[in-house]
Amino acid sequence: MGFKERYERTLADLAASCRDAGRDPREVRLVAVSKTVGVAEVAAALKAGACDFGENRPDMLMEKAEAFPSATWHFIGNIQSRRIGDIVAHASLVHSLHQERHLAKFDAAAAEAGKVQDVLLEVNVSGEASKSGLAPNEVAPMLARCADFPHVRVRGLMTMAPQGDLDAARACFEDLARLRDEVRGTLDAQRAAVFDELSMGMSEDWHEAVLAGATIVRIGRALFDEEFEATHA
Repeated sequence: MGFKERYERTLADLAASCRDAGRDPREVRLVAVSKTVGVAEVAAALKAGACDFGENRPDMLMEKAEAFPSATWHFIGNIQSRRIGDIVAHASLVHSLHQERHLAKFDAAAAEAGKVQDVLLEVNVSGEASKSGLAPNEVAPMLARCADFPHVRVRGLMTMAPQGDLDAARACFEDLARLRDEVRGTLDAQRAAVFDELSMGMSEDWHEAVLAGATIVRIGRALFDEEFEATHA
Protein backbone atom coordinates (compact mmCIF):
# COMPACT_ATOMS: atom_id res chain seq x y z
CA MET A 1 0.00 0.00 0.00
CA GLY A 2 1.42 3.38 -1.03
CA PHE A 3 1.07 6.80 0.54
CA LYS A 4 -2.07 7.65 -1.41
CA GLU A 5 -3.91 4.58 -0.12
CA ARG A 6 -2.69 5.10 3.46
CA TYR A 7 -3.65 8.77 3.33
CA GLU A 8 -7.14 8.12 1.98
CA ARG A 9 -7.69 5.35 4.52
CA THR A 10 -6.55 7.63 7.34
CA LEU A 11 -8.89 10.38 6.17
CA ALA A 12 -11.76 7.90 6.14
CA ASP A 13 -10.85 6.68 9.64
CA LEU A 14 -10.60 10.29 10.80
CA ALA A 15 -14.06 11.07 9.47
CA ALA A 16 -15.43 7.98 11.19
CA SER A 17 -13.84 8.96 14.52
CA CYS A 18 -15.32 12.43 14.19
CA ARG A 19 -18.77 10.98 13.58
CA ASP A 20 -18.35 8.72 16.63
CA ALA A 21 -17.60 11.85 18.67
CA GLY A 22 -20.52 13.77 17.17
CA ARG A 23 -18.13 16.11 15.38
CA ASP A 24 -17.82 17.47 11.87
CA PRO A 25 -14.72 15.99 10.17
CA ARG A 26 -13.94 19.45 8.83
CA GLU A 27 -13.12 20.49 12.42
CA VAL A 28 -9.95 18.35 12.45
CA ARG A 29 -6.87 19.06 10.36
CA LEU A 30 -4.48 16.24 9.49
CA VAL A 31 -0.82 17.29 9.52
CA ALA A 32 1.37 14.79 7.68
CA VAL A 33 4.59 14.67 9.70
CA SER A 34 7.22 14.47 6.98
CA LYS A 35 10.31 14.74 9.19
CA THR A 36 11.58 11.26 8.25
CA VAL A 37 11.17 11.55 4.48
CA GLY A 38 12.64 13.55 1.66
CA VAL A 39 11.47 15.92 -1.01
CA ALA A 40 10.34 13.13 -3.35
CA GLU A 41 8.03 11.66 -0.73
CA VAL A 42 6.55 15.09 0.01
CA ALA A 43 5.91 15.57 -3.70
CA ALA A 44 4.04 12.25 -3.79
CA ALA A 45 2.08 13.22 -0.69
CA LEU A 46 1.05 16.53 -2.26
CA LYS A 47 -0.05 14.69 -5.39
CA ALA A 48 -2.16 12.40 -3.19
CA GLY A 49 -3.95 15.39 -1.66
CA ALA A 50 -2.01 16.17 1.51
CA CYS A 51 -1.56 19.90 2.09
CA ASP A 52 -0.35 20.31 5.71
CA PHE A 53 3.10 19.03 6.65
CA GLY A 54 5.04 18.99 9.93
CA GLU A 55 8.80 19.29 10.37
CA ASN A 56 10.88 19.27 13.55
CA ARG A 57 14.22 20.56 12.21
CA PRO A 58 14.69 24.05 10.78
CA ASP A 59 16.97 22.89 7.97
CA MET A 60 14.43 20.37 6.69
CA LEU A 61 11.60 22.84 7.15
CA MET A 62 13.46 25.37 5.01
CA GLU A 63 14.37 22.88 2.29
CA LYS A 64 10.90 21.45 1.90
CA ALA A 65 8.97 24.68 2.34
CA GLU A 66 11.09 26.33 -0.35
CA ALA A 67 10.56 23.33 -2.64
CA PHE A 68 6.80 23.33 -2.05
CA PRO A 69 5.69 26.86 -1.13
CA SER A 70 2.03 26.08 -1.87
CA ALA A 71 1.87 23.62 1.05
CA THR A 72 1.16 24.69 4.62
CA TRP A 73 4.16 24.07 6.87
CA HIS A 74 4.06 23.43 10.61
CA PHE A 75 7.08 23.51 12.91
CA ILE A 76 6.64 20.83 15.58
CA GLY A 77 10.14 20.47 17.01
CA ASN A 78 12.28 21.89 19.76
CA ILE A 79 12.88 25.61 19.27
CA GLN A 80 16.49 26.78 19.12
CA SER A 81 16.80 30.51 19.74
CA ARG A 82 19.29 31.05 16.93
CA ARG A 83 16.94 29.41 14.38
CA ILE A 84 13.79 31.36 15.19
CA GLY A 85 14.20 33.60 12.14
CA ASP A 86 14.35 30.56 9.84
CA ILE A 87 11.29 29.03 11.49
CA VAL A 88 9.24 32.21 11.20
CA ALA A 89 10.20 32.64 7.55
CA HIS A 90 8.77 29.23 6.63
CA ALA A 91 6.21 28.03 9.20
CA SER A 92 2.54 28.87 9.13
CA LEU A 93 2.04 27.50 12.64
CA VAL A 94 4.61 26.79 15.37
CA HIS A 95 3.36 24.06 17.72
CA SER A 96 6.07 24.08 20.36
CA LEU A 97 6.44 27.47 22.03
CA HIS A 98 6.91 27.17 25.78
CA GLN A 99 9.83 29.40 26.77
CA GLU A 100 9.17 33.05 27.56
CA ARG A 101 12.69 33.98 26.47
CA HIS A 102 11.78 33.13 22.87
CA LEU A 103 8.88 35.56 22.63
CA ALA A 104 10.86 38.70 21.80
CA LYS A 105 12.79 36.91 19.06
CA PHE A 106 9.61 35.51 17.53
CA ASP A 107 8.06 38.96 17.62
CA ALA A 108 11.06 40.62 16.01
CA ALA A 109 11.42 37.96 13.31
CA ALA A 110 7.72 38.10 12.48
CA ALA A 111 7.80 41.90 12.31
CA GLU A 112 10.74 41.74 9.93
CA ALA A 113 8.87 39.17 7.79
CA GLY A 114 5.77 41.37 7.76
CA LYS A 115 3.55 38.77 9.40
CA VAL A 116 1.93 37.76 12.65
CA GLN A 117 3.31 34.38 13.68
CA ASP A 118 0.67 31.90 14.79
CA VAL A 119 1.85 29.68 17.63
CA LEU A 120 0.60 27.04 20.01
CA LEU A 121 1.78 26.78 23.60
CA GLU A 122 3.27 23.37 24.33
CA VAL A 123 1.95 21.93 27.59
CA ASN A 124 3.43 19.00 29.50
CA VAL A 125 0.08 17.73 30.73
CA SER A 126 1.40 14.35 31.87
CA GLY A 127 4.23 15.87 33.91
CA GLU A 128 6.78 13.43 32.47
CA ALA A 129 10.35 14.56 33.03
CA SER A 130 11.28 13.46 29.52
CA LYS A 131 8.83 15.89 27.92
CA SER A 132 9.21 19.63 27.47
CA GLY A 133 6.47 22.18 27.82
CA LEU A 134 4.69 24.40 30.29
CA ALA A 135 3.08 23.00 33.39
CA PRO A 136 -0.71 23.47 33.19
CA ASN A 137 -0.63 26.22 35.82
CA GLU A 138 1.96 28.13 33.77
CA VAL A 139 -0.23 28.47 30.69
CA ALA A 140 -2.29 31.47 31.79
CA PRO A 141 0.76 33.56 32.86
CA MET A 142 2.55 32.67 29.60
CA LEU A 143 -0.50 33.65 27.58
CA ALA A 144 -0.65 36.99 29.40
CA ARG A 145 3.00 37.56 28.56
CA CYS A 146 2.38 36.76 24.90
CA ALA A 147 -0.13 39.62 24.76
CA ASP A 148 2.80 42.04 25.00
CA PHE A 149 4.09 40.95 21.57
CA PRO A 150 1.90 42.15 18.69
CA HIS A 151 3.50 39.89 16.08
CA VAL A 152 2.83 36.68 18.03
CA ARG A 153 -0.67 35.23 18.04
CA VAL A 154 -1.46 32.27 20.30
CA ARG A 155 -3.94 29.98 18.57
CA GLY A 156 -4.24 27.27 21.23
CA LEU A 157 -2.38 24.45 22.94
CA MET A 158 -0.33 21.38 22.05
CA THR A 159 0.68 18.29 23.98
CA MET A 160 2.18 14.83 23.62
CA ALA A 161 0.62 11.99 25.60
CA PRO A 162 2.36 9.14 27.43
CA GLN A 163 3.15 6.34 25.00
CA GLY A 164 1.89 2.79 25.24
CA ASP A 165 -1.27 3.44 27.25
CA LEU A 166 -4.30 4.62 25.30
CA ASP A 167 -6.35 5.23 28.45
CA ALA A 168 -3.62 7.50 29.82
CA ALA A 169 -3.39 9.23 26.45
CA ARG A 170 -7.14 9.87 26.41
CA ALA A 171 -7.01 11.32 29.94
CA CYS A 172 -4.10 13.56 28.92
CA PHE A 173 -5.99 14.85 25.90
CA GLU A 174 -9.14 15.48 27.91
CA ASP A 175 -7.11 17.43 30.45
CA LEU A 176 -5.66 19.63 27.69
CA ALA A 177 -9.13 20.28 26.26
CA ARG A 178 -10.39 21.32 29.69
CA LEU A 179 -7.40 23.58 30.18
CA ARG A 180 -7.97 25.22 26.79
CA ASP A 181 -11.61 25.88 27.66
CA GLU A 182 -10.77 27.23 31.13
CA VAL A 183 -8.12 29.61 29.80
CA ARG A 184 -10.26 30.65 26.87
CA GLY A 185 -12.99 31.68 29.27
CA THR A 186 -10.67 34.28 30.82
CA LEU A 187 -9.84 36.00 27.51
CA ASP A 188 -11.51 38.96 25.87
CA ALA A 189 -13.73 38.18 22.89
CA GLN A 190 -11.11 38.99 20.26
CA ARG A 191 -8.41 36.75 21.73
CA ALA A 192 -10.86 33.99 22.65
CA ALA A 193 -12.11 33.83 19.06
CA VAL A 194 -8.69 32.68 17.79
CA PHE A 195 -7.66 30.61 20.83
CA ASP A 196 -9.38 27.49 19.51
CA GLU A 197 -6.75 24.96 18.43
CA LEU A 198 -5.81 21.71 20.16
CA SER A 199 -2.84 19.95 18.54
CA MET A 200 -2.77 16.49 20.05
CA GLY A 201 -2.63 12.91 18.87
CA MET A 202 -0.06 11.08 16.75
CA SER A 203 -0.02 7.84 14.78
CA GLU A 204 -0.63 5.60 17.81
CA ASP A 205 -3.24 7.64 19.66
CA TRP A 206 -4.94 10.12 17.35
CA HIS A 207 -8.31 8.34 17.65
CA GLU A 208 -8.33 9.15 21.38
CA ALA A 209 -7.33 12.73 20.63
CA VAL A 210 -10.22 13.24 18.22
CA LEU A 211 -12.68 11.90 20.77
CA ALA A 212 -11.24 14.37 23.30
CA GLY A 213 -11.58 17.36 20.98
CA ALA A 214 -8.39 17.63 18.90
CA THR A 215 -8.49 20.13 16.06
CA ILE A 216 -5.08 19.07 14.69
CA VAL A 217 -3.62 15.56 14.63
CA ARG A 218 0.03 15.00 13.75
CA ILE A 219 0.43 11.74 11.85
CA GLY A 220 3.74 10.55 10.45
CA ARG A 221 4.49 6.86 10.65
CA ALA A 222 0.95 5.73 9.86
CA LEU A 223 1.24 7.63 6.56
CA PHE A 224 4.88 7.25 5.55
CA ASP A 225 6.15 4.07 7.25
CA GLU A 226 5.20 0.72 5.73
CA GLU A 227 6.51 -1.11 8.81
CA PHE A 228 4.09 0.82 11.04
CA GLU A 229 1.27 -0.17 8.72
CA ALA A 230 2.27 -3.84 8.93
CA THR A 231 2.45 -3.91 12.74
CA HIS A 232 -0.83 -2.00 13.23
CA ALA A 233 -2.93 -3.71 10.58
